[in-house]
Amino acid sequence: MEEACPGGKSSWPELVGINGEVAVKIIAKENPKIESVSIVKEGMMVTMDYRCDRVRVWIDKHGIVKQTPQIG
Repeated sequence: MEEACPGGKSSWPELVGINGEVAVKIIAKENPKIESVSIVKEGMMVTMDYRCDRVRVWIDKHGIVKQTPQIG
């Protein structure tokens, strides 16, 4: 169940299709409350816990963002 996270931008649909490293920098700049912005490559396993201070940037094998980065 998603929690209500305090303040700032929480989703970045405009980053789909760009380089993952660039996306990480944009997210960090647009919401300074995010403590962890990490790149996740196709096929990697991740925990399923929900965190208001984390954004995962899912990339394909070419390093391109493949889904909307969002808090969680």
